Amino acid sequence: CLSVCLSVCLSVFHSYLCVDIPPLLALKVQINSWIKNPLSIPDKELAEEVEQCTGNDPDFSPCSVEYRHQIGKKYELLLQEKLDSHHLCYIAEDAMRKLGYDKTPDVKMEVPFAVCGHVVNWVESKASFGDEESHRQYLEDQYWSYWNRFGPGLVIYWFGYIDELNVHQGKGILLRDNFPILSEIITMPV
Repeated sequence: CLSVCLSVCLSVFHSYLCVDIPPLLALKVQINSWIKNPLSIPDKELAEEVEQCTGNDPDFSPCSVEYRHQIGKKYELLLQEKLDSHHLCYIAEDAMRKLGYDKTPDVKMEVPFAVCGHVVNWVESKASFGDEESHRQYLEDQYWSYWNRFGPGLVIYWFGYIDELNVHQGKGILLRDNFPILSEIITMPV
Protein backbone atom coordinates (compact mmCIF):
# COMPACT_ATOMS: atom_id res chain seq x y z
CA CYS A 1 0.00 0.00 0.00
CA LEU A 2 1.64 3.23 -1.14
CA SER A 3 1.27 6.50 0.71
CA VAL A 4 -0.10 9.56 -1.07
CA CYS A 5 3.32 11.25 -1.18
CA LEU A 6 4.99 8.23 -2.71
CA SER A 7 2.15 7.76 -5.21
CA VAL A 8 2.52 11.36 -6.38
CA CYS A 9 6.28 10.88 -6.59
CA LEU A 10 5.90 7.74 -8.72
CA SER A 11 3.36 9.45 -10.97
CA VAL A 12 5.75 12.34 -11.61
CA PHE A 13 8.57 9.87 -12.36
CA HIS A 14 6.44 7.98 -14.84
CA SER A 15 5.63 11.22 -16.65
CA TYR A 16 9.25 12.34 -16.59
CA LEU A 17 10.68 9.02 -17.75
CA CYS A 18 8.14 7.86 -20.31
CA VAL A 19 10.36 8.77 -23.27
CA ASP A 20 13.81 8.21 -21.77
CA ILE A 21 13.55 4.68 -20.36
CA PRO A 22 10.76 2.61 -21.95
CA PRO A 23 11.38 -0.91 -20.53
CA LEU A 24 9.31 -1.36 -17.36
CA LEU A 25 12.09 -3.08 -15.40
CA ALA A 26 14.58 -0.34 -16.22
CA LEU A 27 11.96 2.24 -15.26
CA LYS A 28 11.39 0.57 -11.90
CA VAL A 29 15.12 0.30 -11.19
CA GLN A 30 15.67 3.95 -12.10
CA ILE A 31 12.71 5.16 -10.03
CA ASN A 32 13.83 3.19 -6.97
CA SER A 33 17.34 4.57 -7.36
CA TRP A 34 16.04 8.13 -7.57
CA ILE A 35 13.69 7.74 -4.61
CA LYS A 36 16.62 6.54 -2.50
CA ASN A 37 18.87 9.33 -3.78
CA PRO A 38 16.81 12.24 -5.17
CA LEU A 39 19.91 14.39 -5.67
CA SER A 40 21.00 12.04 -8.48
CA ILE A 41 17.99 13.09 -10.61
CA PRO A 42 19.27 15.15 -13.58
CA ASP A 43 16.35 17.60 -13.46
CA LYS A 44 17.08 19.72 -10.37
CA GLU A 45 13.49 20.91 -9.93
CA LEU A 46 12.24 17.33 -10.05
CA ALA A 47 15.03 16.32 -7.64
CA GLU A 48 13.87 18.91 -5.11
CA GLU A 49 10.23 17.86 -5.44
CA VAL A 50 11.07 14.19 -5.00
CA GLU A 51 13.25 14.96 -2.01
CA GLN A 52 10.39 16.95 -0.49
CA CYS A 53 7.87 14.16 -1.19
CA THR A 54 10.01 11.38 0.22
CA GLY A 55 11.14 13.48 3.18
CA ASN A 56 7.55 14.31 4.17
CA ASP A 57 6.19 10.80 3.71
CA PRO A 58 5.22 9.50 7.18
CA ASP A 59 5.33 5.85 6.10
CA PHE A 60 8.14 5.48 3.54
CA SER A 61 10.54 8.37 4.10
CA PRO A 62 14.13 7.32 4.76
CA CYS A 63 13.74 8.45 8.38
CA SER A 64 10.53 6.45 8.88
CA VAL A 65 12.02 3.33 7.32
CA GLU A 66 15.18 3.62 9.43
CA TYR A 67 13.14 4.23 12.60
CA ARG A 68 11.05 1.08 12.02
CA HIS A 69 14.23 -0.88 11.28
CA GLN A 70 15.84 0.25 14.56
CA ILE A 71 12.70 -0.57 16.58
CA GLY A 72 12.64 -4.02 14.96
CA LYS A 73 16.30 -4.59 15.90
CA LYS A 74 15.59 -3.49 19.47
CA TYR A 75 12.86 -6.10 19.84
CA GLU A 76 14.97 -8.82 18.19
CA LEU A 77 17.62 -8.11 20.85
CA LEU A 78 14.92 -8.25 23.54
CA LEU A 79 13.89 -11.67 22.22
CA GLN A 80 17.49 -12.88 22.40
CA GLU A 81 17.83 -11.53 25.95
CA LYS A 82 14.70 -13.46 26.98
CA LEU A 83 15.99 -16.65 25.36
CA ASP A 84 19.38 -16.19 27.06
CA SER A 85 17.79 -15.55 30.46
CA HIS A 86 15.87 -18.84 30.14
CA HIS A 87 19.05 -20.64 28.98
CA LEU A 88 17.47 -21.62 25.65
CA CYS A 89 19.98 -22.31 22.86
CA TYR A 90 19.33 -20.78 19.45
CA ILE A 91 20.91 -19.70 16.19
CA ALA A 92 20.30 -16.04 15.34
CA GLU A 93 19.15 -14.91 11.90
CA ASP A 94 22.55 -13.47 10.90
CA ALA A 95 24.32 -16.74 11.74
CA MET A 96 21.72 -18.70 9.77
CA ARG A 97 22.28 -16.54 6.71
CA LYS A 98 26.02 -17.18 6.96
CA LEU A 99 25.20 -20.90 6.97
CA GLY A 100 23.36 -20.45 3.66
CA TYR A 101 19.72 -20.34 4.75
CA ASP A 102 17.62 -18.09 2.52
CA LYS A 103 14.40 -17.83 4.56
CA THR A 104 15.27 -17.24 8.18
CA PRO A 105 13.22 -16.49 11.27
CA ASP A 106 14.76 -14.20 13.86
CA VAL A 107 15.92 -17.25 15.81
CA LYS A 108 15.99 -20.99 15.14
CA MET A 109 16.03 -23.08 18.29
CA GLU A 110 18.91 -25.54 18.57
CA VAL A 111 16.79 -27.54 21.00
CA PRO A 112 13.03 -27.08 20.64
CA PHE A 113 10.91 -26.10 23.65
CA ALA A 114 7.17 -26.15 24.27
CA VAL A 115 4.87 -23.32 25.28
CA CYS A 116 1.51 -24.33 26.73
CA GLY A 117 1.73 -27.67 24.91
CA HIS A 118 2.90 -26.24 21.56
CA VAL A 119 6.34 -27.14 20.22
CA VAL A 120 8.54 -24.19 19.21
CA ASN A 121 11.39 -24.69 16.72
CA TRP A 122 11.73 -21.03 15.72
CA VAL A 123 10.68 -17.59 16.95
CA GLU A 124 9.84 -14.51 14.89
CA SER A 125 9.80 -11.11 16.61
CA LYS A 126 7.48 -8.42 15.24
CA ALA A 127 7.78 -4.93 16.71
CA SER A 128 4.27 -4.15 15.54
CA PHE A 129 0.61 -4.83 16.16
CA GLY A 130 -0.68 -7.96 14.45
CA ASP A 131 -3.61 -6.80 12.34
CA GLU A 132 -5.48 -8.96 9.85
CA GLU A 133 -3.82 -7.59 6.70
CA SER A 134 -0.21 -7.64 7.90
CA HIS A 135 -0.60 -11.05 9.56
CA ARG A 136 -2.05 -12.56 6.37
CA GLN A 137 0.91 -11.17 4.40
CA TYR A 138 3.43 -12.43 6.97
CA LEU A 139 1.83 -15.89 6.90
CA GLU A 140 2.20 -15.98 3.13
CA ASP A 141 5.68 -14.43 2.88
CA GLN A 142 7.37 -15.77 6.02
CA TYR A 143 5.62 -17.95 8.59
CA TRP A 144 4.53 -20.82 6.34
CA SER A 145 8.03 -20.91 4.82
CA TYR A 146 9.53 -21.20 8.30
CA TRP A 147 7.00 -23.88 9.18
CA ASN A 148 7.86 -25.85 6.01
CA ARG A 149 11.60 -25.66 6.73
CA PHE A 150 11.75 -25.90 10.51
CA GLY A 151 8.38 -27.11 11.82
CA PRO A 152 6.16 -25.33 14.34
CA GLY A 153 7.11 -21.95 15.73
CA LEU A 154 6.18 -18.88 17.72
CA VAL A 155 5.44 -15.36 16.50
CA ILE A 156 5.60 -12.54 19.03
CA TYR A 157 3.69 -9.38 18.12
CA TRP A 158 5.15 -7.16 20.84
CA PHE A 159 2.41 -4.53 20.47
CA GLY A 160 -0.45 -7.03 20.57
CA TYR A 161 -2.56 -8.71 17.92
CA ILE A 162 -6.18 -9.39 17.09
CA ASP A 163 -7.09 -12.50 19.11
CA GLU A 164 -9.01 -14.04 16.20
CA LEU A 165 -5.73 -14.33 14.25
CA ASN A 166 -4.38 -17.04 16.55
CA VAL A 167 -6.11 -19.82 14.61
CA HIS A 168 -3.06 -21.69 13.29
CA GLN A 169 -1.62 -22.91 16.59
CA GLY A 170 -2.98 -26.39 15.90
CA LYS A 171 -1.04 -26.33 12.61
CA GLY A 172 2.11 -25.08 14.31
CA ILE A 173 2.11 -21.26 14.33
CA LEU A 174 1.51 -19.86 17.80
CA LEU A 175 0.92 -16.13 18.37
CA ARG A 176 1.77 -14.22 21.54
CA ASP A 177 2.26 -10.63 22.58
CA ASN A 178 5.15 -11.38 24.92
CA PHE A 179 7.82 -13.95 25.54
CA PRO A 180 6.51 -16.83 27.63
CA ILE A 181 7.31 -16.82 31.32
CA LEU A 182 9.46 -19.64 32.64
CA SER A 183 6.50 -21.56 34.11
CA GLU A 184 4.90 -21.75 30.61
CA ILE A 185 8.02 -23.25 29.01
CA ILE A 186 8.85 -26.94 28.91
CA THR A 187 12.35 -27.82 27.77
CA MET A 188 13.89 -31.10 26.76
CA PRO A 189 16.77 -32.34 28.89
CA VAL A 190 20.08 -31.66 27.17
